Amino acid sequence: MLNVLKKIEDNIEKVITHENASIRWLLACFAAGGHVLLEDLPGTGKTTLAKTLAKSVSAHFKRIQFTPDLLPSDILGVSIFNQAQQSFEFRPGPVFTHILLADEINRASPRTQSALLEAMSEAQVSVEGKTRLLTAPFFVMATQNPIELHGTYPLPEAQMDRFMMRFGLGYVGQAQEVKMLSAQQNHHPLDDVQACVSLDEVLQLQKAVRDVFVHEDIKAYIVGIVQATRTAQGVLIGAGPRASIALMRVCQALALLDGEDFVRPEHVQEVAEPVIAHRLQLASQAKYAGQTAASVVADILQQVQVPR
Repeated sequence: MLNVLKKIEDNIEKVITHENASIRWLLACFAAGGHVLLEDLPGTGKTTLAKTLAKSVSAHFKRIQFTPDLLPSDILGVSIFNQAQQSFEFRPGPVFTHILLADEINRASPRTQSALLEAMSEAQVSVEGKTRLLTAPFFVMATQNPIELHGTYPLPEAQMDRFMMRFGLGYVGQAQEVKMLSAQQNHHPLDDVQACVSLDEVLQLQKAVRDVFVHEDIKAYIVGIVQATRTAQGVLIGAGPRASIALMRVCQALALLDGEDFVRPEHVQEVAEPVIAHRLQLASQAKYAGQTAASVVADILQQVQVPR
């Protein structure tokens, strides 16, 4: 399964040139069967990354541009009366896909945002009294601009908790940006991307992630970090058990990506912040004092004893 991950990674790197860990984390989240929230400024390659991943794994890809007037039925689908059959027939919405890009998700109302809750947590949707299963794999990549707040609706805690990870891509370095200009001078490299793995291989990959060994001491380390957020100074709402499960799954995927058959403490330390920080709610006084969710997680990592 390491070979499958490396093929996808190599394919993405033909288009996306970021030097940070963003591609590594995205692949870990995808292999772990979770969903990711990309919080970054416009033009950093979020949409291109989603399209490249979909092409690399032979997946169906759909994009939803979230706007204030978007309705839940625009995402889930709706029944339309068929004149020829004299009956209603269900027209599936864009959520019925393998990889879904929820672009600027915080521009839609909370009512519309909540349409994704069941899909993200249970891979199914309930419409008009009937439950419809989504085809595996199902992966949501949502984006939001962390700077512009005008006309946006902050994602509620329940929605944020459904995202396995939150991170940004960041800007590329000068050399990489020059290379990008050359690569896109005549056409976009995305047009040349070919599928390198099948959906069956992706499903086998996600199963293989769960088979990666996690020692009881590592599990206790993960739980210790997550539970420490619930009593940390300045934190109103700490991370729940879903954060512990997410952290373990991502670490299993990272171990597989590193060609190892067990999770190390370093894997936990690497992704603790992007897995946990977005689930925390800080008190107003803590925010005014300059405290952030990321700094809370960083302090906890210094305090919780590392297993040996």
